[in-house]
Amino acid sequence: MSIPMIPFEKGEAKLSWQGLLKAFETGHAMPKAEIGDTFLYRGKDTLLSRAAWIDGMGQAVKTATIFPDNPERGKPIVNGAVNLYSDVDGTLEAIVDFHLVTKWKTAGDSLFSASRLARKDARDFLIVGAGTVGQSMVEAYGALFPDARFSVWNRSPEGAQKMAANCPGVSVAGDLEAAVGTADVIVTATMSSDPVIRGAWLKPGQHLDLIGAYRPDMREVDDAAMARARVFVDSYDTTIAHIGELIEPLKSGALKREDIVADFYEPAAYRRISADEITIAKNGGGAHLDLMTSRYILDSWFS
Repeated sequence: MSIPMIPFEKGEAKLSWQGLLKAFETGHAMPKAEIGDTFLYRGKDTLLSRAAWIDGMGQAVKTATIFPDNPERGKPIVNGAVNLYSDVDGTLEAIVDFHLVTKWKTAGDSLFSASRLARKDARDFLIVGAGTVGQSMVEAYGALFPDARFSVWNRSPEGAQKMAANCPGVSVAGDLEAAVGTADVIVTATMSSDPVIRGAWLKPGQHLDLIGAYRPDMREVDDAAMARARVFVDSYDTTIAHIGELIEPLKSGALKREDIVADFYEPAAYRRISADEITIAKNGGGAHLDLMTSRYILDSWFS
């Protein structure tokens, strides 16, 4: 039997965001994943290898190269490869398009958070960062919140205008502070090393999905935002000691370890408890989510 190589367009045609959320729910009810991450750096460039094994699901190894200057070369910032292995005998079961796994895992991670933390009546969604992840979030949120209205802010106004042109119905936000003040849900998908969202701008009832920061020297919100919110993570193991978004406020005392309410393995605690609270979900995007996503893609490929 030949090993399937699942390409982006044909693979995506078989997927749904609701199906992926169900796959995440199922995956987190299984034995906790064993994960191993390796980070190598050269200036702004990153080589990230992530491996995961879930007993009963199998193993996945994903290697990503992250080169922030690639758009100037006409190439994607993130590239790499994903291999999926059998839990029974360790044989290679599929090679899945890297960008397919990354798109659905990354957007699905934050969508899974929003499904539990955003208010059910949320309508105004602000995307901060006009890259490919921001565009994916319009698609993902739209599947769960059919009445959603989207605006995008980008450090480069031209980038926001380009995204709005590619995503019908998305408007361009001119002033970030004003846009934050009117949003129900804010998603940050930037490559920023300094906070772009200030806690003083936030209002009761908002939910923030933080995607972009993935290194110890990267942040998208300030200490005041972390101190005002109930904070959640997708995985303790892939966020707390690895990402500046948590490292810095834990170091300054703005956030205590016990203030981090829950991760995806604690479904009873991973929820909004009042309409007025501010919630923050930090997306770490661990390899176990790549494994769950890849398994969902392979199962859908044969369904």
